[in-house]
Amino acid sequence: MPAAQEGKTQKNTRLIGAVVFGSDQGLVGQFNDIITDYAVKELKALPGKAQVWAVGERVYSRLEDEDLPLVGLYNVPNSVKAITPLIAQILVENEKLRSQDEDAELHLYYNRHKTRVTYEPVSQRLLPFDETWRDELVKLSWPTENLLPEVMGNIKETLRALISEYLFVSLFRACAESLASENASRLAAMQRADKNIDDLLDNLSGEYYRVRQSGIDEELFEVISGFEALSRSHRSIQ
Repeated sequence: MPAAQEGKTQKNTRLIGAVVFGSDQGLVGQFNDIITDYAVKELKALPGKAQVWAVGERVYSRLEDEDLPLVGLYNVPNSVKAITPLIAQILVENEKLRSQDEDAELHLYYNRHKTRVTYEPVSQRLLPFDETWRDELVKLSWPTENLLPEVMGNIKETLRALISEYLFVSLFRACAESLASENASRLAAMQRADKNIDDLLDNLSGEYYRVRQSGIDEELFEVISGFEALSRSHRSIQ
């Protein structure tokens, strides 16, 4: 097999790990639909064999309907303290994936908080590291005038620890962003519901006053009609 064709075959068989953060709470509107549609579109455009972990049963069901290869389901954290155990589980699964393919990619898909009541779907590739990002990182100067830090001990172990911390922080941030977006979606839904209630109350109040005025008009008409009838009877007797 020619080298170019072999490289293309390896690229198309590369494993792609994907973590999709969803929500299992109510009053979140199209939160799960938006991130699912975005993740499906992105993953289908990537060359390679995808393996997807879903955070949340609802987004898991949506991804399953799209025939994506799901390999894991995690509960949505119900507090900030619950994020750390979730990230630890994801990192363990990532290590298993990389044991099958050391060049395996790792992508994150989540809704990012945009404004007080809006959010947008985003993606981030954690592994392998982006070359442009690495080049820009190398160009950064040390923020203080002190001597550059030196690694004491095994450089590979230190680098491995730094990479592990980078993955943990990135996953933690993605999960926190998703939770913030979930709350923004719920707030927007509650505001829409509140507005609908106000509109309904206004309509009901208007209808009540119309019915009440119609009843009053009808009673006045009956009183006037009765008075006129009595007046005619009185005149005829005279």
